[in-house]
Amino acid sequence: MIEAGLGLYAIAIPALLLALLATAEVLWPRRKLVLGRKRRWRTHALFFVSNAVLGRLLSFFVVIGVAATWAETNRFGALNVIALPLWLEAVIAFIVLDFAVWFQHLAMHRSPLLWRMHAVHHSDRDLDVTTALRFHPFELIVSTFYKSAIVALLGVPLVVALAFELWLNANALFNHSNLRLPRKLDSVLRWFLVTPDMHLVHHSTLMDEQKHNLGFALTIWDRLFGTYRAVSIRGTDGQDIGLSGIHDDSPSSFLWSMNQPLT
Repeated sequence: MIEAGLGLYAIAIPALLLALLATAEVLWPRRKLVLGRKRRWRTHALFFVSNAVLGRLLSFFVVIGVAATWAETNRFGALNVIALPLWLEAVIAFIVLDFAVWFQHLAMHRSPLLWRMHAVHHSDRDLDVTTALRFHPFELIVSTFYKSAIVALLGVPLVVALAFELWLNANALFNHSNLRLPRKLDSVLRWFLVTPDMHLVHHSTLMDEQKHNLGFALTIWDRLFGTYRAVSIRGTDGQDIGLSGIHDDSPSSFLWSMNQPLT
């Protein structure tokens, strides 16, 4: 019952947040879009549908909810070894899982094979809330199995695992948005959470800057491991987005983007 309720929230809340952020981007845009919305949004919607279908197929084998349920049933994982209050298990799980996602992102930029998948996300020449949907199915498979393994090894309670996924998706939508935040608000938020301006640096065409600001939610890991960068060396307004060498509208094509890891 809890899983079904959270599953509904996991769809409704991100959908509402996407709509709100898309509206806010029109009212308070950070940058003028290079390729615009129409074709890009259609492509990103197709990515969302493709990954939703793939996610349903993966559910027959392993998903985060299945991993959490299996660990709880079999008393497997670190959090099932010792008795802790649920709130403390949630705090530990959120911290460990957030670091695991940061480390996975680091690996995506360090491994040539993983980078071929992740480069699809970076090939978008604009950055807005729909870019958070732009992940190749190959990367979804890797991410699903990786996070499911962490959930099982840690023994994360089901309700906490699902809540973390909701938290992660909401943060990804927020920090990919083309939203101009007041400077003081941005400077306060980025001590704890990844802001749009902070993540903008990560989507620079400069390869060195792509290896900075790897967090999806918390900023502590980038600060702790020296991968934090406040602003692009080209400045926020002068920074180019995407991959060097791609100067046309190819990334706004769904078929081109799906084929990108194979080229």
